[in-house]
Amino acid sequence: MSLLSKIESDLREAILSKNEERVRTLRMVKSDILYEKKKGTADLPDDRVLEIVQRAAKKRKEAIEEFEKAGRNDLAAKEKEELLIIEEYLPVQLSEEQVAAAIDEKIRSMGEISQKDFGRIMGMLMKEFKGQVDGALVKKVLTQRLENL
Repeated sequence: MSLLSKIESDLREAILSKNEERVRTLRMVKSDILYEKKKGTADLPDDRVLEIVQRAAKKRKEAIEEFEKAGRNDLAAKEKEELLIIEEYLPVQLSEEQVAAAIDEKIRSMGEISQKDFGRIMGMLMKEFKGQVDGALVKKVLTQRLENL
C-alpha cells in the first residue's frame, strides 16, 4: 500500500469514527500532496509523498517553537497534536547517538578530512538517511565532530 493510499484510508476511518482532529490534520496533509500532484503530470512516487509529509512535520515543529516563544501554549498544544498524527506516516527517526555513530564511521572511512569537507559529508549522510533523520540534527552533530578534529 502506498503512503498516499494509507493516508486516504486513514482519513476515511477518521471521518467514520468522527475524530475531528485527525480528520483536519489528514485533510491538510492530503491537500499538500494533491497540490504537489497538480504541479506535475504523473502520479507522485512514495518518496515524493514522504518529502511532503516531512515538510508538513517540519512546519508543525517550527510553529510549536514560535508559539511557545510567544507564550501561546494553547496553539502550541494544537500543533503538537497535529505533529503526533503526521509522525505516524514518517519512518522511525534515528536518535542523536545513532547519527553520531554514523558520522564517526563516515569520517573514519573518508580518511583525511577538514572543515572544507562539511558540505560533501553532509550531502552523503542526507542521501544515506533520507527520511530517517532531521537535517538540523545531522548538521549539529557533524559540526561538533569537525570542530574536534
